Amino acid sequence: MPKALLTDLYELTMAYSYFKRGVNTRAVFDLFVRPPVPYRRFLVFAGLESVLTYLESLRFEDEDLAYLDSLGLFDRGFLDYLAGFRFTGDVWSVAEGEIVFPGEPLITVEAPRIEAQIVETYLLNTVNYETLIASKAARVLLAAGPDASVVDFSPRRDHGEDAAMKAARSSYLAGFEGTSNTQAGQRFGIPVVGTMAHSYVMSFPDELTAFRAFAEDHPSPILLIDTYDTLTGLEHAIQVARELEAKGRRLVGVRLDSGDLAALSRRVRARLDEAGLPYVKIFVSGDLDEYKIRDFKAAGGTAWGYGVGTRLGTSYDLPALGGVYKLVMDAEGPRIKKSPGKVTLPGQKQVWRGPEGDVVSLRHEVHPGRPLLAQVMEEGRRRVPPPDLAALRQRTREALFGLPEELRIIDRPEAPDYPVAVSPALLELQKNTRSGSSPV
Repeated sequence: MPKALLTDLYELTMAYSYFKRGVNTRAVFDLFVRPPVPYRRFLVFAGLESVLTYLESLRFEDEDLAYLDSLGLFDRGFLDYLAGFRFTGDVWSVAEGEIVFPGEPLITVEAPRIEAQIVETYLLNTVNYETLIASKAARVLLAAGPDASVVDFSPRRDHGEDAAMKAARSSYLAGFEGTSNTQAGQRFGIPVVGTMAHSYVMSFPDELTAFRAFAEDHPSPILLIDTYDTLTGLEHAIQVARELEAKGRRLVGVRLDSGDLAALSRRVRARLDEAGLPYVKIFVSGDLDEYKIRDFKAAGGTAWGYGVGTRLGTSYDLPALGGVYKLVMDAEGPRIKKSPGKVTLPGQKQVWRGPEGDVVSLRHEVHPGRPLLAQVMEEGRRRVPPPDLAALRQRTREALFGLPEELRIIDRPEAPDYPVAVSPALLELQKNTRSGSSPV
């Protein structure tokens, strides 16, 4: 569990000044992603469970307080306050796995100002990354198609242990079948998947011996056939498949990891069928992403499943998401940021998903459709139990493949964006707040 000191120093220096000056009345902050987001027609919201777990357990331990004391920035009164610090606020949020769009509030935090300020860094760190990876995974799935099996192969290239765990969970939430990350399987209940590496094949006197050993030792073998020569490796795999059939077993599949994957997959499929092995599946890996899978299929490639690693866990084409966390209301009334190009929407809000698109409104308004924001935490305690991740995954997959066609196309820059409107009442509040005439 992350420590309380996983926060930017300025969150603490601001909190200290609030504390010294008695500025700790209730404040409202919105977390949202600034538009536009390059290369993305939509986002898949993720990270809420991490946020709620963090908020419920947030504590400053003795060693944290000792370190802060050593900085010489804070007096004893503030350190004593932090010793008893607990998050006591309310949280409104979109459900994990929901399809969302830039500019829409994803999480709203309502809490004493010091509490709401201190948690900013962790919330942004978590939601930005998990939503980034879930959104990338969703695009990979759209490219692969609803019948393909796609698994996370990313941990060896992810940016640290925490990223590897979150990438596994976020990609599964978005609809992946599983992960190669065994620890993620243990922690989150995600199905774990593994084949073999080239080093395994190279550890035996020859490829056929390696394949026979692996097939003997594993109940559902998938053989990596491109360590030396792919087509020769295929013949060795066919020989092992026939030997397994004689024992009442079956070879599950073969994996391609290099070369002209589309051309090789066609030759492999044809040869497997010719050999009377139509049940042997083809699994493809090798620096894949949605663009490479799209091109693979366009070139006539055929595969049952895909292993996606580096370009998933690092979100290769979009390595960061511009989520922000902004003050929108406090005891003095609505608040607004007026910076050029970064003007915010003030007040407490709701997002309505209706037949004509989404509407960002004031919280008390009612619009056609369904509201996306619900209260998930009250006075520092969650109002919803931890989610069934498998059920979340199923709902996300259904929503993803039910998107309008123009949103499911990987590259179509000329297509119009999904309509996200701002209600007249919220626009009026923004206008009045910007001019300084909003009611207080």
